[in-house]
Amino acid sequence: MKLTRAADYAIRGIIYMSMKPAGAVVVIPEIAQQMGIPVGFLARIFQSLSRAGIVVSHRGKKGGYSLTRDPAELSLKDVIEAVEGTISLNICLDGFNVCERMAYCPARRDLAEIQRVLVENLEAYDFATLAREERENRREHGIPLPDDIVAATDE
Repeated sequence: MKLTRAADYAIRGIIYMSMKPAGAVVVIPEIAQQMGIPVGFLARIFQSLSRAGIVVSHRGKKGGYSLTRDPAELSLKDVIEAVEGTISLNICLDGFNVCERMAYCPARRDLAEIQRVLVENLEAYDFATLAREERENRREHGIPLPDDIVAATDE
């Protein structure tokens, strides 16, 4: 089991936006270039993030996207579910009566616990922390940051 490329790119995009000053409007080509993501694919991903209420689209000459929440209040779970849908390890954990073994299946019980722990952990990681770690890792590896990110973190 692994995340789709769309979820990976959504996470990267939101990390980048979380490094920007609060309220910044960012264009898709900038995010794509800085985070190594194809522009067209990222544009489709951001439509899903917009529908989920994680980003808001701004039209016009100064258009782009901005975050709707403080990065400290936005979790990995929020972004993954915006792109992938509700996290569910097996169809029997979706709440539907899809298997005659559901009432007594030991695998269902164990998978439910594993899913609970996974979701709990994804909720624990926020984008303010991930953005801080991205900045630190880039500095450590000599990867430049855009000027507005450097200025925002040096204040």
